[in-house]
Amino acid sequence: MKKTIYIFSDGELKRKDNTLFFEGENGRKFIPVENTSEIMVFGEVSLNKRLLEFLTQSEIILHFFNHYGYYVGSYYPREHLNSGYMILRQAEHYNDGSKRLYLAQKFVEGAYKNIRQVLKYYSNRGKDLEDVIYSIEKLGESVDSTSTINELMAIEGNIREYYYKAFDEIIQNPDFKFDFRSKRPPQNFLNTLISFGNSLMYTTTLSEIYKTHLDPRIGFLHATNFRRFSLNLDVSEIFKPIIVDRTIFTLLSKKMVTKEDFEEDAEGLLLKEKGKKVFVQEFEDKLATTIKHRNLSNNVSYRRLIRLELYKLEKHLIEEEQYKPFIAQW
Repeated sequence: MKKTIYIFSDGELKRKDNTLFFEGENGRKFIPVENTSEIMVFGEVSLNKRLLEFLTQSEIILHFFNHYGYYVGSYYPREHLNSGYMILRQAEHYNDGSKRLYLAQKFVEGAYKNIRQVLKYYSNRGKDLEDVIYSIEKLGESVDSTSTINELMAIEGNIREYYYKAFDEIIQNPDFKFDFRSKRPPQNFLNTLISFGNSLMYTTTLSEIYKTHLDPRIGFLHATNFRRFSLNLDVSEIFKPIIVDRTIFTLLSKKMVTKEDFEEDAEGLLLKEKGKKVFVQEFEDKLATTIKHRNLSNNVSYRRLIRLELYKLEKHLIEEEQYKPFIAQW
């Protein structure tokens, strides 16, 4: 499987003939084009049109993040698998209220049930989470009875509010109290980790969409508007609890990230480069972790599960098989 390349240093990304390399203060480092699917850029990196042409030929996506680790945008090469028919099917399901609502409900169902699985995992290991699980289950029961997207998103928001309140019981570290969800800028260390992890999740899902016939601009739970992409946000909701949040819990329980890995400036808190590198490594390890798939005879990595989820969505859109979200089983 092709790999993700992360660039944290400042420098220049260059093409030389049919090779790719990054040149920074530590010298020149070649990037194996045939084994690279995406490049995540966190440093100040310059490039030119010749490089972008080469990335298009090589079908490599370039994702950019700012100083704080927030996703800024992507160079999304011409879609080699783009299908006019699939775009029409996506648009049809978006414009038909009942079809759109069904898919939106399924994304929230997947998110809610994976949240519940994460909580049960830690409850079985002695954490006091029964009341939170009960409250989330009661909210989850009303997902299928919603009649509008706004109503559905309100329920999803309430589920996450209960879920985030459980983080303190799971983590039990006074330096990483949750308090409340805050973004742009995050108000504390834990929110900084959540925002950073979610940015990684959104771009990872976007890269997987590129390898399908789906158009990332047409989502169903998140409105399709002037925002560049929305489908990756929809699908990421299913995987954030079992990939991003589990990564955060591991990093903190093993003290791989501490309060010393953060700094504050005029705009708010940010994760230092060392902390970002540790997070990225654990995130990649989680994506590479394999599980026994219920419907397949072999083990499947979490990264592959994201792609399989997109294939299921394609089958639903062409009315071959009704979409049901992936639910983790531990």
